[in-house]
Amino acid sequence: MPQVSIICGSSSDEDIAKKASEVLKGYEISYDYQVISAHRDPDRLDEYIAMSDAEIFICIAGLAAALPGVVASKTKRPVIGVPVSGKLMGGLDALLSIVQMPKGVPVACVGIDNGENAAHLAARILGAKKEKKISP
Repeated sequence: MPQVSIICGSSSDEDIAKKASEVLKGYEISYDYQVISAHRDPDRLDEYIAMSDAEIFICIAGLAAALPGVVASKTKRPVIGVPVSGKLMGGLDALLSIVQMPKGVPVACVGIDNGENAAHLAARILGAKKEKKISP
């Protein structure tokens, strides 16, 4: 059973997910990694969320960045959104989409492309006390 689920909206976000996974490994926190688009595969996303035992979801998404909000609307577990930089607005569109969630659908948000901080936040939520040395 993974403690954290990392979900990317697109395979192009994989580098950010790898950075998050390295931090989680440093804390010895188990994780699962999936690429599931909230727009292109909503039924698969619903099924994954319902079946997942993860305590926390890290959702990495760019552009409209619907993924974190969709996940948060379908679970009571914590969701951390990671906005992804884009060519047009440098990731501000994704950042604003993630932080402007309606009341009752909270999503924590870290900086643009900052998968590392998403993992550190997940570790704090889980109460991880020890971190192994992580090389830069």
